[in-house]
Amino acid sequence: MSSVQESNSSAAASPPVRPGEVRLEVVVVPVSDVDRAKGFYQGLGWRLDADLPVEDGYRVVQLTPPGSGCSIIFGEGVTSSPPGSLQGLHLVVHDLDATRAELIGRGVDVGEPFHEASGVFHRAGTAGRVGGPAPDHADYGSFAAFSDPDGNGWVLQEIRTRLPGR
Repeated sequence: MSSVQESNSSAAASPPVRPGEVRLEVVVVPVSDVDRAKGFYQGLGWRLDADLPVEDGYRVVQLTPPGSGCSIIFGEGVTSSPPGSLQGLHLVVHDLDATRAELIGRGVDVGEPFHEASGVFHRAGTAGRVGGPAPDHADYGSFAAFSDPDGNGWVLQEIRTRLPGR
């Protein structure tokens, strides 16, 4: 078995899971071409944690967005979901415009900012979308979307100040 190809030894270790806690730490992303997906996500500036070619037909690649406690995994033999079928994955950012500009500068096709007409979390698809960020860039209300090469859908969500208890 191959070892971890890259790691970030400067990353702080997570404290152990305490009783009553439940943590989302990995999302499996279905892709058709592992190397193409690896290049795309590394091109976003995500840290490569592992690339493990375990055996023929079984390879695990793990990457983590900057500052995230949750990673993604894709590869060969890790999911039966069809490539591109994962939709609505949210990446919380402090500054939607700056993050969008950075991703566009990295060659990513990021859609225009939008908000939900009702002022609540956006709906599936494009129903209820209003062009531009939420009024005054209200927390939780401004979004922009992009997809990976397989069509897995990601949404940037701007949150500058968390609601109490979050």
